[in-house]
Amino acid sequence: MSGGPSVQWFPGHMHATRKALAERLPLIDVVIEMLDARLPGSSANPLLAEATQGKAALKILNKQDLADPLLTARWLDHYNAMPATQAIALDAGERKPARALVAACQAAAPGRGTLDKPLRVLICGVPNVGKSTLINTLTGKRSAKTGDEAGITKTEQPIALAPGITLYDTPGILWPRIAVPQSGAHLAASGAVGRNAYDEESVALDLLASIKRRAPGCLMQRYQIEDAAAQTDDALLAAIARRRGALGPGGRTENHKAAEILLNDFRMGELGGVTLETPEELAQWQAEAAAADAVRDAEREARRRQRAAGRRKR
Repeated sequence: MSGGPSVQWFPGHMHATRKALAERLPLIDVVIEMLDARLPGSSANPLLAEATQGKAALKILNKQDLADPLLTARWLDHYNAMPATQAIALDAGERKPARALVAACQAAAPGRGTLDKPLRVLICGVPNVGKSTLINTLTGKRSAKTGDEAGITKTEQPIALAPGITLYDTPGILWPRIAVPQSGAHLAASGAVGRNAYDEESVALDLLASIKRRAPGCLMQRYQIEDAAAQTDDALLAAIARRRGALGPGGRTENHKAAEILLNDFRMGELGGVTLETPEELAQWQAEAAAADAVRDAEREARRRQRAAGRRKR
């Protein structure tokens, strides 16, 4: 992987959501963070982890039916090893596993969940991770809007899950700066980022590199491409264009259209069970990003000192 395209997206309503979360958190008993099971580390909000320290945490690896089950198990072990944290995997549209969340929240905050001592649960996550679908499954009605575009939910919505249990749904939120390039690319590929914030062809090429490394058979089966692992990312995108008829004058491949096809197939789960990252890879990417930030900070400080020295000489 090349390191991924630079992807940043933090529109104004997310800034407002961040402030609302800070105000709401002192009154919350359990914080549910929904993660995308295909990118369980990249879809975890570092600001949320910092703000919710000391709170009972429930991590939901959603869309498990679209992920690699073996890697999902590794990510569950990773999160369950964290203090005061429980992690489960589910498909938000399945009623039985979704209803188990109520019991999990009650277990995380024993003694609460009655009319005298209500259980207050906050659910949050990146855009398009499936929060609204889960809430509609839990309540048995369309309590929350759903859609395939990032940023559908714009306001906080309190929902009575059961007597004595209130769930606060919040708009999908990212963080002001995505320091890990690979995470930005994975978030964009999943649909968590607004379409105006990234180049679809660059994100598609990064997605191909990830799938080719992890599960090339998915590409071979979906697009009837032979020996996908041995081909370059550009060659794979061109092959998808030919297979799906994304051709211009003279048979020229239209790679941008092929990128749209690939990204849509990934988001809809048409590629099979694919997970883009492991806990170890994420830790390595985070370390590399921290090292790059340290170099930039040192260079910035050196330039500042140079300017200050120049002013003193004058």
